[in-house]
Amino acid sequence: MRKIYLIAAMLLSLSLNTQAYTYSAAGKEPLIDGREALIQAANSNDFVAASKAYQKVEEEVLYFKQEYGIDLDTPMRNALKAKDASKVTKVLNKIYVAEINRRLTGAEKNINDYQVAKVLVVKSKLFLDLLTPQMSAEQREQANEGIQGALKAVGNPGVFGVGAAPADPDTMKQSHTKLMQALKIFQ
Repeated sequence: MRKIYLIAAMLLSLSLNTQAYTYSAAGKEPLIDGREALIQAANSNDFVAASKAYQKVEEEVLYFKQEYGIDLDTPMRNALKAKDASKVTKVLNKIYVAEINRRLTGAEKNINDYQVAKVLVVKSKLFLDLLTPQMSAEQREQANEGIQGALKAVGNPGVFGVGAAPADPDTMKQSHTKLMQALKIFQ
């Protein structure tokens, strides 16, 4: 009987931990969700559809101009107006690099809040995964080392303190720099 209670307690504990992590990492990413429609329409020379797809993510792009003074909206509009699928992809890549940088900067600022920093780094990796196929093997390796270093730098609260690892702000900064160096090819 005691074993049953112990097993039930372990399963409940695992279930609660899993829910906590998936809940915080959940959320839509309009820039990722809109990528396929935008690129597919541009590559099909359907720039009416590409413009409509861009309108769905425009607010996300305008955020960079409003908050950071980075205008990626004008180049995207110019690429769509010129009906240049290659330029659309290049601008979208620049948007992703800006998004990765923004998220990792946020992770650096929130390094002592494990949950926030972890989610920001994990979300950065989602954007990175869309860029890596366009990178050389060496650039991919450098980018992977950067993102893995950032994930490790966040630390780990452990389970009831067991296995806890403190956050490492210096490693986070170095990893962020390393990753951004690898992404310079998209600038």
